[in-house]
Amino acid sequence: MGAISASVVGEGSIPTPGFEGFEKRLEVEFSTFNASNEHELRQDYGGLRAISRAEIDTMLSAAECTIVSQLSNNKFDSYVLSESSLFLYPFKIVIKTCGTTQILKTIPQLLASASRLSLRARRCKYSRGSFLFPHAQPFPHGSFAQEVKILDKFFTHLCGKAFTMGDPSKYHNWHIYIAANESDYRFLPSDDPAYTLEMCMTGLDKQIAAKFYKAVAAGSAKEMTTASGINELLPNSHICDFAFDPCGYSMNGIEDNAHSTIHITPEEGFSYASFETMGYGPGSRIELRKLVDRVAACFKPAFLSISLYVCGDLSRAAENVGSWDGSVSPSGYVCDGSSRQVLPGGSAVIYHTYRESAEDCCNIITPFSLFTEADPCQVQSFGCETKKVSNVADEDPCFERFFADQHTDLCQLMKRCQFGLF
Repeated sequence: MGAISASVVGEGSIPTPGFEGFEKRLEVEFSTFNASNEHELRQDYGGLRAISRAEIDTMLSAAECTIVSQLSNNKFDSYVLSESSLFLYPFKIVIKTCGTTQILKTIPQLLASASRLSLRARRCKYSRGSFLFPHAQPFPHGSFAQEVKILDKFFTHLCGKAFTMGDPSKYHNWHIYIAANESDYRFLPSDDPAYTLEMCMTGLDKQIAAKFYKAVAAGSAKEMTTASGINELLPNSHICDFAFDPCGYSMNGIEDNAHSTIHITPEEGFSYASFETMGYGPGSRIELRKLVDRVAACFKPAFLSISLYVCGDLSRAAENVGSWDGSVSPSGYVCDGSSRQVLPGGSAVIYHTYRESAEDCCNIITPFSLFTEADPCQVQSFGCETKKVSNVADEDPCFERFFADQHTDLCQLMKRCQFGLF
């Protein structure tokens, strides 16, 4: 994740003028084949945490990244990767990779490992922003439609939908794919809605970006964490940080059942930082507006975007939303784009874009709330369902070449996916 300029990273990629900071994020939720006692199992069932280190390494190798550090508690395991992060919960996995990594190549090993643990996929969520260097991405990541095509092949037993959020005439867009069966979701009164916050920031303040060079921070990730104020963003979380050579930084934070993660590419011209939390929400001590303000002040980007996703009983979530309605504007910034989309499987997402405020600011927009229908009188952008690539046979040569280096029996795997055996 350090300085990678004018280089080739990943098969099928081309030379780039800088490192691609924007991450691809894959989240897959599983259930037991006998789901009737699943809620009883959730308290002490190891689930995906029982996947062996060798299997994890094989999975990550397919995406072209490795583990550099690890931190766990009694709820989940977190791994800092050479390109971003991995989180393993008993029934959920989150993989986040940057650069020209090929994250979708992790799916065959993931599904095979889950199957051996008697787990089947019940929801898949894939999301990413707009790449800085889209033409450098290897197949299928240069096209969201092609990414969706790959995902649909593996989660064919679920109902997959894809959306591109944000103003299509502007650079910053949010791409999100959800595959889930509406009938498969039964939210109990004890199930609190789950929130995922993602912030993507470009054009970092130069003095702040300089703190993430080893020469400035004496080579210490801990020094970068404290000098930048990252340790104060979520002060009760336990941090596992890593400094790259000659520059770049990653951290994972864990707090009970919640995680946070930050990844920073500080090079001038394509500086980027991302901040994510999952598991915090109205029931936590964290106020969304204050958290967003702290993050924006920590990096002082020229541009930033916020995605806030919620999954659960949306009507109940709306009654106890607190500050997590998502209608936020960080101090010193104005919102210039806002989208809201209801998604399959009892979920919804909002996506906002912001720029630094100025005296002559115009076209200022009031950000949508997660739980408020859009006002058609407001000039705002809306989520647009992505047109899918026409289905082709499983023998599609691009698809076969994409997974050519996988040891999994791909034909057998696809048959099992088709009949919902994962």
